[in-house]
Amino acid sequence: MAELRQAIAQLRKDYEVRISDLERRLKAAEHKPPTTAATPPAPRHPKTGATAPAPAAAPLPDPVAPPAAADVAAAPATPPRATDSAFNPAISLILEGIAAGYSRDPETWRLPGFQAAGHAGLPPEGLSLGHTELVVSANVDGWFHGQATLAVHTEDDSTDVELEEAFIDTLSLPAGFGLRAGRFLAHVGYLNLHHPHAWDFVDAPLPNQAFLGGQWYDDGVRLSWIAPTALYLELGVEVLQGGQYPVAGDSNDFVGGAQNYYLKLGGDVGTSHSWQAGLSYLRSEPSGRESGHGHDHADEAGEHFAFTGDSNLTVVDVVWKWAPDGNPRERNAKLQVEYFYRDEDGRLDFGSAAGGALLPYDGRQQGFYVQGVYQFVPRWRAGLRYDRIWSDNALAVAENGSGESDDDLLVESGLLDAGRDPHRYSVMLDYSHSEYSRLRLQYTRDYTLPEADDQVFLQYVMSLGAHGAHAF
Repeated sequence: MAELRQAIAQLRKDYEVRISDLERRLKAAEHKPPTTAATPPAPRHPKTGATAPAPAAAPLPDPVAPPAAADVAAAPATPPRATDSAFNPAISLILEGIAAGYSRDPETWRLPGFQAAGHAGLPPEGLSLGHTELVVSANVDGWFHGQATLAVHTEDDSTDVELEEAFIDTLSLPAGFGLRAGRFLAHVGYLNLHHPHAWDFVDAPLPNQAFLGGQWYDDGVRLSWIAPTALYLELGVEVLQGGQYPVAGDSNDFVGGAQNYYLKLGGDVGTSHSWQAGLSYLRSEPSGRESGHGHDHADEAGEHFAFTGDSNLTVVDVVWKWAPDGNPRERNAKLQVEYFYRDEDGRLDFGSAAGGALLPYDGRQQGFYVQGVYQFVPRWRAGLRYDRIWSDNALAVAENGSGESDDDLLVESGLLDAGRDPHRYSVMLDYSHSEYSRLRLQYTRDYTLPEADDQVFLQYVMSLGAHGAHAF
């Protein structure tokens, strides 16, 4: 950025010098008497008013010829000036709506073998407001850039408003370093960095819902470094407060309740192919992390299970994009894969009005999804997705003062349903009348529970205002 600003300043300086030189020569030619060789009055510089040396009595040179080096050196430097609107914020509004239909009751939805929480779950049946966003961003000055995202979405038959992002970025740190502070989307995997309106399907894949609660953002600091190499290489570390799923629990530690480390690689293969691969490792210590889905009957009775212990999540992602000669306007395709592995060790605390119980817990959980999207003609795209999660959890009852049997507690925890691996098949077709509007139809065959669920979604996504480019 510093080199780019310097180049722009030099271009402006050369432009001013050329203009002043041409104006001086033009005035000299206009004031030159046609029948005498007398020297005209010395013209003054149009910007500074300084007297310039009179030109020699010679034919006017080619006006497009560059000024002499001496003129360039002697001309006053004109510093670059920002226009009045240079730092006005870019404001965009993303409107999203969903019509959803299910063959079974969506209230029975849960993920066997997992503590599903956060924003995990199905969109409400019928017509509902999707994920609407108001985004404001701008350069604060030469050092900082700021952005805020206000999200409105429907969950549990209510409309919630959340401050999804509010962060600042540095613009001028040396040697490829960058710093972000505030609330932002954690750099865990690939899809979590993209806002829902940029997703290729209506909902998040099962692994993102099980391990990240749909999408995870938190308060913290990110330090990143981009290597000065032909191959794109980025390394980063995030220190996060961990106030919500998948961490949750209060943290008074100065370095936060979670630390995330990530690596990104990317490059081009010829002119038609590009790729990116990533590896992230999230280390956290949840304290009292509760499940928010799948046990509505228990919630109504005041019952809850809360996990406390160590949780380590590893995510590997690969994305491959193709466009003929690098031009995606007519046709393009994208293949996207993510694999999740989580290792947890600690305890579950069960509480109810009658009493509590202690359950030692050791869990191994995995999941992946693979999806492909193909734009076969301009404006039309089709996509396929397969997502699956499975678990291998060990759970026992060490203390029980709840009044319920040990077997009932193990079943109600939802963590021992390893015999059923939730998985789904999805197909979608969408149409974009322009880069600002999209209509999408999606069908999903859901096997999260033994009885399959047929799910149909119709979605619209509309973008109003100035919206920045999406990440790779």
